[in-house]
Amino acid sequence: MKERMDALRVALDNEMKAYTFYFENAERTKNPVGKAMFKQIAAEEMEHYQRLKQLQENWKRANKSPDAVTLKVKRSIVKSLIREAAKNTQTRMKGDAEDLKAVRIAIEFEAKGLEHYTRLRDESTEQGEKEFFNLLASSEREHYMSLKDTEHYMIDPVTWCREKIGHFDRLQGDS
Repeated sequence: MKERMDALRVALDNEMKAYTFYFENAERTKNPVGKAMFKQIAAEEMEHYQRLKQLQENWKRANKSPDAVTLKVKRSIVKSLIREAAKNTQTRMKGDAEDLKAVRIAIEFEAKGLEHYTRLRDESTEQGEKEFFNLLASSEREHYMSLKDTEHYMIDPVTWCREKIGHFDRLQGDS
């Protein structure tokens, strides 16, 4: 139990650090795509923090991990948000050095989060716990992929838009 509570404390600390990082970068950047992405991930990280805090309280109350974890986390919408923000041709612009640095730090951070939640999932013995940590790991993976996408956009928005938005628009037209 102590090991799980320690892992949960680490996760809570990481989620709050991530929230602060994304919020500060959303305020700092002038890049509309970066601003939208940082703002959305900040909100999602705060949701993760709140759900993990609930889990911690449940574990403390029961003095053990519960038989079932009924907490849910919303699916990430970052990828669609980036596409929508990038569709506005008036705001397409490369990221500056600080934007790219922030995105690259975030990529590393999300990779570590993915690793942490995957480990917690694999160490869990209860199915509900496994599902909860798997959902968090999936969200971190989505953030990671969205950040890689954002990095590409900030380096070369024209090519990114041609590859992603053109392809996306063609798929929408087919439905």
